[in-house]
Amino acid sequence: MSLDLSFSPSKAMSPKAKYTDRFIPRRLDIVSDLSVFQQQENGKINSNDVETSPTKQDYKRALKELVYPYMSPNEKLLSLSASLSPASPSKGLGSYTVNDLPTSPSLSSPSKKKISRFIPKSADKILDAPQIVDDYYLNLLDWSPTNVLAVALNQSVFLWNASTGAAHKLMQTDGRGDIITSLSWGSGNTLAVGTHSAEIQLWDVSTSALVRTLRGHEQRVSSLTWSSGSSLSSGSRDCQIIHHDTRANNHKIASLHGHRHEVCGLKWSPQANQLASGGNDNVLYIWEARNNRPRLCIERHRAAVKALAWCPFQHNTLASGGGTADRKICLWNTSNGTCFNEVDTKSQVCAIEWSIHDKEFVSSHGFTHNQLILWRHYGSGRLQKVTELTGHQARVLHMAKSPVMGLTLVVHECDCCAQDGTTVVSAAADETIRFWRIFGAGRNSASKLKDEQASRSLLGANSIR
Repeated sequence: MSLDLSFSPSKAMSPKAKYTDRFIPRRLDIVSDLSVFQQQENGKINSNDVETSPTKQDYKRALKELVYPYMSPNEKLLSLSASLSPASPSKGLGSYTVNDLPTSPSLSSPSKKKISRFIPKSADKILDAPQIVDDYYLNLLDWSPTNVLAVALNQSVFLWNASTGAAHKLMQTDGRGDIITSLSWGSGNTLAVGTHSAEIQLWDVSTSALVRTLRGHEQRVSSLTWSSGSSLSSGSRDCQIIHHDTRANNHKIASLHGHRHEVCGLKWSPQANQLASGGNDNVLYIWEARNNRPRLCIERHRAAVKALAWCPFQHNTLASGGGTADRKICLWNTSNGTCFNEVDTKSQVCAIEWSIHDKEFVSSHGFTHNQLILWRHYGSGRLQKVTELTGHQARVLHMAKSPVMGLTLVVHECDCCAQDGTTVVSAAADETIRFWRIFGAGRNSASKLKDEQASRSLLGANSIR
């Protein structure tokens, strides 16, 4: 009997027979280094040499993001998803071209890659600010929607046009020791100026004219914030918060009582329906519009609460920072008073500014490091430190963010002060004002920013007055 080894079509492998019940993992779907890293992170591999300090953990998180920038926190180490497409009849078992393989994060096309961002480590521009008052509880810096920077130096207010570089003095108080204690830009060319003599002066900067003076406080006005074009709120050392209608003869609308010491932080939410106030009594209050009683009283901080900033992309989210004895940044859900997260910054928190382009914010600090810190916000209160910026020689008391002119990005000769919301200005007790290109914007690539940083000149005005 002969053995028939010829191929018969009836004996050909059916389509169902092309796959077996065996699962053969592919190296393409396995990130072995990351697997070991996460096992160490989860304690599955014991090692007495692994440091567990907060600094080491921050370093490991930053390293993980740098090495695996495409790996999301919930992404699997081993992919068991869609199988390979069936082989064509002309291919043998396991014979696939590159185009047949599923897309891997490490092999993705350049158009899908995460765009890197260059963050300059030094200030783009430095201005002298002689006689700026070294007082943590004051608010002496603000940047207008028309790209004009206002800064209070002792008893005077100076304006610096970020588009032209021109600077001039707007006003000066008359009384001895009557220093400027707060500044806040309204709509258009209106600037509110709080003084040590408990007055609020409204100035039209286009004509350098005093429009009117608002009274009602008994002690210095240390914080100001606008809720609309004509509605201004002020906080004082007399522990009061007063709402003003700047158009009415009887400007005082309401007076809020709750704080037991000076009100040094005051911010309306972007929707103008919630007011956050912080005081030297270590208390954070959340007030609703048209309600004279606080909706939330938060006593988590252990020092004065001056740094306040509402999140521009997530409603009811507020960042607050405490003074020297506290040093913490807290993220709050103001709808119910829940603390999303609390971070010990190791330094006095003086100010906070959110980016309008990315889910990031920057904080400025005093004792003991006098630095700026850029933080990335991942939602649900999760924060990651991106970088620290140093240069100031004393505590960084004030910060403001460059404006954005509608939907069109306006660029001037001084590109560090372009009206695109990417620049933060800081004022410190070392009597300097520094401009930092710290926030990202879609129009700038990393290479372009590096070229700009290398070629940018510090020529021009180098003093605010």
